[in-house]
Amino acid sequence: MLNLDWSFYSWEVMSRFVLKGLQFSLLLTVVATLGGVTFGTVLALMRLSGRPWLELPATVYVNGMRSIPLVMVILWFFLLVPFVIGRPIGAELSAVITFIAFEAAYFSEIVRAGIQSIARGQVMAGYALGLTYGQNMRLVILPQAFRNMLPVFLTQTIILFQDTSLVYAIGAYDMLKGFEVAGKNYGRPIEAYLAAAVAYFVICYSLSALVKRLQAKIAIIR
Repeated sequence: MLNLDWSFYSWEVMSRFVLKGLQFSLLLTVVATLGGVTFGTVLALMRLSGRPWLELPATVYVNGMRSIPLVMVILWFFLLVPFVIGRPIGAELSAVITFIAFEAAYFSEIVRAGIQSIARGQVMAGYALGLTYGQNMRLVILPQAFRNMLPVFLTQTIILFQDTSLVYAIGAYDMLKGFEVAGKNYGRPIEAYLAAAVAYFVICYSLSALVKRLQAKIAIIR
């Protein structure tokens, strides 16, 4: 039997070690989601433009990123960029840039599927009103598509939050790192990792329940 001792956990320990990491994990999730959705939307529009000079590079980028494990992209960027530019950029900034670039490929596929889910009649109606391609996308297609995609967006964001633990590989101070440091300082690494697992489960399960409720409300609106 493991001789587990949870007595060292207190608000002081949580505030000193874990909350700092949780703040970075949440910040990274929000920034990567906003940046990924923005960049991903651009990639999706490029792939749907029908112009080979836009479609080909976007397709190569999306398929390439989705074929590589995130932890490898994190390590490559963290190790190679300082070598190219001649100076380090820091683990936190490296993680932010990497996550935006990586998640954009996944959000791009979500956006593309959402746009293609809109009835063809909606597209033709916009053109019949004299709207250009850009106006049609901005005023008619994307608002409907984003509403349909919202539950999937939020689900991907939950996955993104889980993936923030991978910045541990480059030494960034995320929530997992906070638990690890607390465990090392108090000589209780097993309890620290178990507590980290529980924390991730509670946060992600709660968010998943909210997504399900939102999905039910959107289905009712339809």
